[in-house]
Amino acid sequence: MNYFVTLHHKTTESFISAYYIKHLIFRKMKYKYLVLLTIVSSVVMSCKTDNDKSTVVLFDNDVHCGIEGYAKMAALRDLMVDTAYTCLVSNGDYLQGGPAGALSKGEYIIDIMNKARYTAVTLGNHEFDYKAPRMLELFDRFNAPVVCTNLVDVATGKRVYPESIIRKVGKKTIGFVGVVTPTTLNTEEYAFYDEDGKQLYDLCEKTTYELVQKAVNKIRKKVDYVVVLAHLGEDPNETNVDSHGLIQATTGIDVVLDGHTHSEIPQEFVMNKAGKPVLIAQTGTKYDNAGKLVIRRDGRMSTELISLKNYPYRDQEVRMVTDSVLDVLDAQTSRVICQNEVDLKILDAEGKQQVRYAESNAGDLVADAYRIVSGAEFAMTNGGGVRVDLLKGQLTYGDLVTMLPFDNNVCVIEITGAQLKDLLETCTQYTPVEFGDFPQVSGIKFTIDKRRNVGDRITDLVILNKGGNYEPVQMDRTYSMATIDYCVTGGGFVGKLKQNKITNPSLILYNECLIKYVTENLGGHIGQEYAAPQGRITIVEK
Repeated sequence: MNYFVTLHHKTTESFISAYYIKHLIFRKMKYKYLVLLTIVSSVVMSCKTDNDKSTVVLFDNDVHCGIEGYAKMAALRDLMVDTAYTCLVSNGDYLQGGPAGALSKGEYIIDIMNKARYTAVTLGNHEFDYKAPRMLELFDRFNAPVVCTNLVDVATGKRVYPESIIRKVGKKTIGFVGVVTPTTLNTEEYAFYDEDGKQLYDLCEKTTYELVQKAVNKIRKKVDYVVVLAHLGEDPNETNVDSHGLIQATTGIDVVLDGHTHSEIPQEFVMNKAGKPVLIAQTGTKYDNAGKLVIRRDGRMSTELISLKNYPYRDQEVRMVTDSVLDVLDAQTSRVICQNEVDLKILDAEGKQQVRYAESNAGDLVADAYRIVSGAEFAMTNGGGVRVDLLKGQLTYGDLVTMLPFDNNVCVIEITGAQLKDLLETCTQYTPVEFGDFPQVSGIKFTIDKRRNVGDRITDLVILNKGGNYEPVQMDRTYSMATIDYCVTGGGFVGKLKQNKITNPSLILYNECLIKYVTENLGGHIGQEYAAPQGRITIVEK
């Protein structure tokens, strides 16, 4: 067996082929009897005739490195073999979001998905996190077709990946069309330009709906059904491109399987341009659910969500790979970093992402790490970059990487008081709607007065001085601010910091910065000072 996994940690590559192969062989021996049981079970089960079978498209979205779900999903598909023709598709955001992606720059995820045997996938915005060359390299090794109508090579004007793929699934012919949110060009802007600032790729924001319609028109007469694999979401955004808008602007689409907003939508109908209902569904995130599109013999369609949280079955071939990856990750991430007395929260009591619309104690901790480790006067980070809650107890290296899983570096920039106020106005404009650029801060305090008009809501803006007291921010003074390079290169903070001078670039990976802060500055102990948000952001309601 010629198989290896490359583990990326900081700038060092460790080759662990022998370790990986040892675990694969061990897993194969361990699960051999389960494979035999599966074979026997399939023989004795009563089977429907081919003409009785329906067609099922299983789908996922926003898995974000929830790798243990892949074996469940593959098992769910394979257990339907006697009652349905099946296939498996994905609607994006699988390469990033946890240690399995971060430490291998997506390689482990491609290995696992190859074993799970996908029929087609589209791109999510986080597929671009490792920059375009790495994404293209990973998909060169991918066994399934990638479909995307709106990712275009600027130099040639050609699509990077096919706009659609046609597949026979049992008795039905299905055309799969892919599309990714154009907001990616803003949130992952660094992936679309070279080092000299030349644009390499585009997402065709103004023509996205038109491109999807053209792709649908090309295959409509060749297929029984058109299914759009979308990573658009339902929420309003600056590009005015979303899944509902796509349906309302087009015809010929039967189903939109969506992603991006982590919504749980078992089944919904949206009227298309011709007034016909189109199915739409989305599964949530991290394999909480599997999506199931059923096409019955008579052509009727429905979607539903199947909870995978307590799903008991696993595909053993997929599980051998995921278990081996988990073993490798455990060896790297099980090191205990600190004791934690409090629950560090990004979610509120209703399950909304508080870190994206208000101050959170997890955001306070992360921002403090940036400010104190860098020595900047204040710090600010995007709430969308803080990804999970961390509960009280021992915290490991893996826990902290899971909270901050992306390939971001802490840096220090210059910013005037006037620029800071403008930045805060822009990044808080949607409050209380969740917004990934909502700021989590350290060393400053301010009020969001929602009684005022958008653009004039930030009041009482003060900064911590060297004497340990807060004083008003001076609009004409230049301050030093710690943040992450993602927010400076155009990916975050709505591109507001692209022109600001970087005085200290790429100090340290942002998760390593947090580790350094809790071990060296907090002495390996996160205490009651972080039990609740510390009052840095006050929101005055209307």
